This record gives sequence, structure tokens and C-alpha cells, in this order.
Amino acid sequence: MTSEPALALRPAGSRGPGLELCHRSRLHVENGELVLRTRTRTLRLAGIERAVFIDTAGQDRGERMGPTISGSWGEVQLQDGRGTLIGRFAIEDWLPESPVLPKRSVQGEQLLARTGVTHLLRSAGIPIHVVRDWKDPRVARGAGGLTRRTRNLGPGKAFPSWYWTTRLLAGAVWFVTFTLIVFSGSERPALVLVSAVAAFVAPVARLALRAWTRWRLRRYDPVVRERIGPAPAEDAGATPRFRERAELRVQERDLVLRDLGGQEYWFPLTGPHALTTLTLVRDRAGAPVGAELRGPGDQVRAVLPWGPWFAGEGGADGWSRLRRSTRLHVTERSLSGKGTWPKTPVLGSRPIPDSASTARAVSRFPGTIAGVSSTAVMALGSFFSLTWGIRIEDAHPGAGAGATALTLGALGAVLQAIPYALHQLTSRTRLDRPSPGARTRTEQAA
Repeated sequence: MTSEPALALRPAGSRGPGLELCHRSRLHVENGELVLRTRTRTLRLAGIERAVFIDTAGQDRGERMGPTISGSWGEVQLQDGRGTLIGRFAIEDWLPESPVLPKRSVQGEQLLARTGVTHLLRSAGIPIHVVRDWKDPRVARGAGGLTRRTRNLGPGKAFPSWYWTTRLLAGAVWFVTFTLIVFSGSERPALVLVSAVAAFVAPVARLALRAWTRWRLRRYDPVVRERIGPAPAEDAGATPRFRERAELRVQERDLVLRDLGGQEYWFPLTGPHALTTLTLVRDRAGAPVGAELRGPGDQVRAVLPWGPWFAGEGGADGWSRLRRSTRLHVTERSLSGKGTWPKTPVLGSRPIPDSASTARAVSRFPGTIAGVSSTAVMALGSFFSLTWGIRIEDAHPGAGAGATALTLGALGAVLQAIPYALHQLTSRTRLDRPSPGARTRTEQAA
């Protein structure tokens, strides 16, 4: 197991293959140098004289092929004494709760403190300047793209490079053979066979990615002080998926919140940007409403609604174990007036989705930025393999290419359908069905 630096930035929350980034990727200081550790490399940066935080909205970004797109939370540039860009990173890549917060809901110095960037650069002796315009003279020239010397200091891509390479090569081969067959009018057995094999690679690669992800995550074995599962009240609307998948995990240096979709959010328990306070919130009558996890500057990092987490059988024990294992300062506060809690968007405020379809959407195996287009292309490949296989089998019954294309097309379609069908089946029959006695949000409101 890789040792955890005392002061390190944690990546944005993730799931599936991206969950390994939460386990391994850190940006920290070692012997006065900034060090980036990802699952594939360790990079040391020297010669940094200053940092510039461009506190302004950029373009939305996502997991995709090609260069990184600047994030809408802002960007940190690392420069040498002449203002030349050495490294850069999107601030949202190192904010654990960024996937669930409205863009730019935290800004400026508060955002730097929340992520730990302020303390990290200070410990490395690097002064940081905050600007709010890309045209500011302190922003490095050529900031629109990476140079050979410039390093992207993000935690890495969620999907491994071997997966992208395999899909790209197979996709290129399939597109070329598809074009030749369609536009030349030639349905030679060799071309059809190559096209069918290329189309078959995509669903196999996707299943291989699932197996690779499961294998890699099972190898991770952290030191865990305590595991606290939900203890929901009967009327909280909790489902078996929430009861089985959601978890609070207290580790040596981190408090990990895992939601029902398997996405994990890592918050440090040590260092100047660590969680500091566990606050019990009560309503005007004195009944507990939930708990707040607070960090530096009393910023609320995450909340734990009482009904889903601690109101049921075993909830008091779970609350006690959480207090004891995190070793956080515990406080209480009471709500005033009739306002809702929490008042601002925050991680954990809606731990149970409003509907089963939403639960299925957030818990399925994550896709790439291509989304449904990738699945549509795979389905199209299998369809053409079947169509051309039938034609070749009729025209050249002894060639064998037609039967092979038919087999690959049918098998490819089955391999695409099985994960989707299993996910839907387990959701509808067990995981996302309300517990007996649970009431819907509408019934509770009435």
C-alpha cells in the first residue's frame, strides 16, 4: 500500500475506473518540491517561483479523448521566475465534492483553502496570486494550450489508456472497412470478416474494462478504523441499494463518504486543510436533523441527514462510532426560523434519489463523454455484422466468413445487452424497491 503524504490534495469524487484516482492520485510536497503521484507515474516539478490562480469560469470539461479542457472552477498556473508556464491544473480536479456542487458555488480564497492549494503552495514556499481575468498580465502567455515543458498536474484520466487505444484502433478499422463496403459496393468475405472482428472488439473491451476495474479495486486494502453504514428510519424512503452501498469509512488520514452509486468523496483528517468539526444540527424542537462535516474557515464540506443515516435501529451506535473514530471536535447548533436545512447546495443533502430511475442512472457503470453515442455505434457495428454475414453466407456458403460474421455480430449484441439487462433486473426486482413501510416524499409532505 502506498504511504499517504501528511499534506496532499485529494481528487474529485469518482466511481468505476475513476475510483482508483481517489485511492492513488495525490498532489503533495516532498523535500520542498511539488510531487504529482497518479496511478501511472510520479512527477516532480522544480524551478517554480510563483503560482497564479485564475479565479474565473472556464469551459465545462469532462472525460474525453484529447487535451484537457479548462474547468469552470478556475485554473492554477505554476510559473518560473520569467513567468513561463511550467505546470497547470484545473481546480475542480482537486476538489472532492466538485462533481455534485453547482459550478463556482465556492470561489476565491475560500476555494483555495477548501482544496488545500493555499497550504500546499505555502509549504513549498511558492507565493500565489489570485487574478480574475484571463487577460491579466500575470497569466502566462500561451495559456490556451500545453507546451512540451508544461505539465498537466491533474489526477489522471478515469479510463485507462489501454481502453482508449483499443477502442480507437478497433473503431478506425471498422470505419475504414465499413466505408469500403458501403461506397465500393464490394462485399468481399475478407472485408466483412475484418469489419465483424473490429466491431466485436468494442463490447469485449467494455467488459474487459469492467473486469479490470473490479480487479484493481479489490487490490486496494486501506487501513480502516471504522465503517459506518446507514441506519435509516422506516419512513426515510431508504432502498436496499442505499443500505448496502452507502458508507462512511474512517481511514488513517481520510474520511470517505460513499454514496449509493459507488461514488467516493475523500476528505483529509490530517493537515491544515483537514476536516475540523462534526456538528449536530437540531430543529427548533430539539430533534436531530442531521450532521455537518466542517473544514477550515468553518466551511461545510458535507452533510449527513439524520433520517437516512442515524434515525433507525443501530443509528445511535453508528453516530457514536463516527464521533469516536474521526476524533473531530463535536459541536451542536439549533436551527432558527422555518428555513430549510442545509441552506446552500452541499454534498450529501439528498442521499436517496427521488426515483428508482434516478438511482439506476447514478449507479450504472460510468460511460465516457461520448455517452449513448458510443453504445449506438457498437450496436450499429453488430447490426451490420449480422446483415453482411447473412449476405456473404448466401453468396459464398463455403467461405466461412459469413458464419463467423454472424456469430460475432450476435455475440457482440448479447455482450452489450447483458450488463444493461442485469442492471435493470436487479434494480427493479430488489435494489431500488422501497423498504416495507417506507413513504414517498409526496406522502411525507402531505
